[in-house]
Amino acid sequence: MSKKRSKKQKEDAHVDESWLLPYADLLTLLLALFIVLFAISSVDAQKFQALSKAFNATFEGGTGVLEFQTPPTPKEENLPAEDPTGKNVARDSGMDSSEKEGEKPLTEEQKQKIAHDADQQELLTVQQKVNAYMEENGLKDELQTSLTDEGLLISIRDNVFFASGRADVRPEDIRLAKEISNLLVMDPPRNIIISGHTDNVPIRNAGFQSNWELSVMRAINFMKVILENNRLNPSMFSAKGFGEFKPVASNDTEEGKKKNRRVEILITPRTTAENE
Repeated sequence: MSKKRSKKQKEDAHVDESWLLPYADLLTLLLALFIVLFAISSVDAQKFQALSKAFNATFEGGTGVLEFQTPPTPKEENLPAEDPTGKNVARDSGMDSSEKEGEKPLTEEQKQKIAHDADQQELLTVQQKVNAYMEENGLKDELQTSLTDEGLLISIRDNVFFASGRADVRPEDIRLAKEISNLLVMDPPRNIIISGHTDNVPIRNAGFQSNWELSVMRAINFMKVILENNRLNPSMFSAKGFGEFKPVASNDTEEGKKKNRRVEILITPRTTAENE
């Protein structure tokens, strides 16, 4: 009887000790939980990485959810070299298009020719505008235009604006002079020379002692009317008088004398003005 009781006590003692295993596992899990909570509350990259390695080694040594991946650093050979001085940028920007494309730079003569051709084209546009105005107003016999290397020349017969032997613009012709002034508005403005011319018949009145004086005053008075247009710059204008000394036709005929009595408007090239 006593032997059976002793054997039963030994078996009970052995059974009662089995609870230690799950209890130990529970304590281990709780310890791991507290360690994880502590690590998360104060994130430190090095501590977190060490902790993840410890857990991965403990739990079967695999790559777990706590595996910390360090972001890859960019390869230095793929990055452009720093240029703190900015010399490379300056060197690249200093190359003009002709050097980059392997073309020879333009010579000074070639540049001048390009500028001259562009200027002549602009003057041609002005000439076409003046010619269109002449056609619309029936002034082909009184106004003429010609384009040369000296510029665009607009020639106006004297009887369009002046009475014989007089230098003041007739009141009824002031409107026409102002319309012509609108044709001279250019951006940017050009130098414009207004010149007066006469035939070789001597002047015979008390107002002028010579054809020179008559031609000068006609140029000045016509220019005054032109400059009433506030879109024109007076500093770009000048007036000259040549008398009978620059004829365009023979003074031996009446028709030739009519052609010589004129006022001219010379619109000069920009390239000429810049080179002077």
